[in-house]
Amino acid sequence: MTYRAGFVSFVGRPNVGKSTLMNALVGEKVAITSSKPQTTRHAIRGILHREDGQLVIVDTPGIHRPRTLLGQRLNDLVQSTLADVDVIALCIPATDKVGPGDRYIAKSLESFGRARKIALVTKTDVATSTHIAERLLEVSELGEWEAIIPVSGITGEQLDIVVREIISLMPESEPLYPSEDSTEQTLEVRIGELIREATLEGVSDELPHSIAVTIDEMGDREDGLLQIFANVWVERDSQKGIIIGKGGQKLKGIGQEARVGIEKLLDRRVYLALQVKVSKEWQRDPKKLDKLGL
Repeated sequence: MTYRAGFVSFVGRPNVGKSTLMNALVGEKVAITSSKPQTTRHAIRGILHREDGQLVIVDTPGIHRPRTLLGQRLNDLVQSTLADVDVIALCIPATDKVGPGDRYIAKSLESFGRARKIALVTKTDVATSTHIAERLLEVSELGEWEAIIPVSGITGEQLDIVVREIISLMPESEPLYPSEDSTEQTLEVRIGELIREATLEGVSDELPHSIAVTIDEMGDREDGLLQIFANVWVERDSQKGIIIGKGGQKLKGIGQEARVGIEKLLDRRVYLALQVKVSKEWQRDPKKLDKLGL
């Protein structure tokens, strides 16, 4: 049996289901998901192991028109990632008609001649058969694809077909990561992302891009709990008030939600202390972005 291994990157507009798809393929939560666009801020590598191959899945931020330095850095991250992968999978949701943003991204993929290209029509679990058929036709007209596959990261529909197709496009290779690895993210980064995910879901729509999380300290307590002290960063005092909420209730709920995710990840009890801090216009300040790891 020929063993194949390599890197595949999911690309597309924000909020088209890339992170959900990667989590489903890897079999555990390695990327946070949210209904808010532009949730992903790092090139997250999830590792999928099969008998005949290994896929290193690189989930990237959604490609968008940047309005801040952070937005430009995210777009630059996508471009640098795509230059190094073996396969690029363009994700387009079955629920939306193909638009200018999809066409722009599909056209831009032509500049990455090294990579093989496939297209995935995502979110089929919430689309009608008519809409799926329409998307497949529209996507086929966007470019030359090795395959076009409708798929759902929620129900798992056609995931095996996606895996089989991508592995077939990979070069012959020994495994790139040990069989026990599911991601190369550090534990601290994964915990910070779970806190940001809980914050995103706990606040109103105008805040997502203004939220960042840093971990101050992690360590064991005498009672056996892992204590974590973390900061939630925003850009304005008014945003700080929104996250804290009346009597601190909003922040309390965010902390409870985040703790559930962290305890599931670590399989142990956690004490989580959150503090909300203001860093003026951090999305536009290169020094502040560096400090926040962005």
